[in-house]
Amino acid sequence: MFLEEKISSFDALGNFLKKLDNHTFDELAYKVVNNNNWFTPEHTRIALAGLSNLLEENKLRNWLLPYPKANAQNSRSVGLIMAGNVPAVGFHDLLCVLIAGHTAHVKLSATDGVLIPWLMEKLFSISPEIERQVVWSERLNGMDAYIATGSDNSARYFNYYFGKYPHIIRKNRTSVAILDGKETDDDLAKLTDDIFLYFGLGCRNVSKIYIKDPIQLQQLLQAADKQAKIIDHHKYLNNYEYNKSIYLVNQEPHLDNGFLLVRESKELVSPIAVLFYELYNSQEELSLMLDSVAHKIQCTVSRQGWFPGSVSMGQAQFPSLGDYADQKDTLKFLLDLD
Repeated sequence: MFLEEKISSFDALGNFLKKLDNHTFDELAYKVVNNNNWFTPEHTRIALAGLSNLLEENKLRNWLLPYPKANAQNSRSVGLIMAGNVPAVGFHDLLCVLIAGHTAHVKLSATDGVLIPWLMEKLFSISPEIERQVVWSERLNGMDAYIATGSDNSARYFNYYFGKYPHIIRKNRTSVAILDGKETDDDLAKLTDDIFLYFGLGCRNVSKIYIKDPIQLQQLLQAADKQAKIIDHHKYLNNYEYNKSIYLVNQEPHLDNGFLLVRESKELVSPIAVLFYELYNSQEELSLMLDSVAHKIQCTVSRQGWFPGSVSMGQAQFPSLGDYADQKDTLKFLLDLD
């Protein structure tokens, strides 16, 4: 199947998602939330809207411009071990394998077992030829290459079994935000989307902020008022109450607005319903702090992207096609297999 046909097929899938009727969506969202209570209908809708925005012909073409090999006809078997922390998080890896012309042998996450097959079913109806490139598998033995996403613990397992093959193995990562005191109320409101979307479960969710003055915490908590309904979700509430009880019993200083706990810490990854913060004095000091933990950071957020290498507040969960996980060019890796 030629590249032009693939671009047209994915563009058609994006158009289908844009025009998805309410009845079809409601049926899908019901299945998704029954498979995983964390994946609310609202979050499913946001995830599908993000995909529909990516799968536009001009964006696909611009993404593929630096890859002359994308026109080649490849035939490798690539094992995909998908994550399941946010809805359809493994779709981009699958897209890359299909664009590269390989066959994807997909091991789905038990927590995201509905959306990816549903998306592929729609794609197969648009282009039946692509169906030959996708195999659903529980065991991934004898592949030519592997892409595996999981925790730091599972990465050791993946390295043991797949390390001798060409591979991309991803570990735990998280995202951070930098405040310089010039943020408007609108900036901070957008930042709360980066913190709370998908309940903070994604590697692109902000779990820690760097600030110059503790007074910025009060401003951020005020801006977070629009997120107050998050506490109505029973699993989030359980995490909030558990972490709050730990802090109270241990008499650990923290702020609490009724649905978010804010605590000073040098650690990067905060528990669900908790946001860590750390003070900095200068941009130079901050750069050194971030350099020391760069291997654990997926995305950095700042006001209008002023900090080098960062994205604007509110955009952390909406990467472009070329924003590869762990800054590892997945498509180049796949195209270079031959």
